[in-house]
Amino acid sequence: MLSGFITLSLFACQTEEVNTPIPTQEELIELTLEELSYYNGKDGKPAYIAVQGFIYDVTNSSFWQNGSHNGFEAGQDLTDIIINQSPHGLENLSRVPKIGIVVTGE
Repeated sequence: MLSGFITLSLFACQTEEVNTPIPTQEELIELTLEELSYYNGKDGKPAYIAVQGFIYDVTNSSFWQNGSHNGFEAGQDLTDIIINQSPHGLENLSRVPKIGIVVTGE
């Protein structure tokens, strides 16, 4: 009975989502797509992606090693790819911090 409890507890722990506080509008960084390209996860840089105008930090995601995930690269707007090609669509974005918004260069 104890082993069943431990197994159930481990399963429950593995499926919990990380609740990252949602930054307020004032706390969100603002980057142009050109500036976003710096954050490609290469050479120790953070890995950021943009989706639907928001910027997400995928640096600590085990799925984004060195700024790459399934042949896609961080540092760019992946809206079309995530919506039209990703099997999970937008749902997995809730597991990574939303840190900013994309702005147009002036």
